[in-house]
Amino acid sequence: MRRTMHKSKAFEDFYSSLNCRTRKKLEYVLQIIQEEEIVSTKFVKKIVNSNFYEIKISTDNEYRVLNFTMDNDSFISSNNVLLLNGFIKKSESDYAKQIIIAQNIMQKEGFIYGNND
Repeated sequence: MRRTMHKSKAFEDFYSSLNCRTRKKLEYVLQIIQEEEIVSTKFVKKIVNSNFYEIKISTDNEYRVLNFTMDNDSFISSNNVLLLNGFIKKSESDYAKQIIIAQNIMQKEGFIYGNND
């Protein structure tokens, strides 16, 4: 399996803000998502009460979270991944704000994937 990665401007900005070590960790996880049909929840988790997924990376005593969506409701059946936005997780309330940002990115840039209304 080979999934295609699409990157929003917000993702590009987030990625460029990461240090080298964090970038390497993120690139490793993105490679797994691209190449593996089934991906462990160690790397990817569905965000509760949303149609988005997250990648969570721990470095320098902080969690960096990347939101993404796919072109199919089933991760296994997806062929395209859209990397939306990333943030440093400070509290659980960060998720609600970041999901709204992810939805706005999809609307603004005209991305339509899966069932993300």
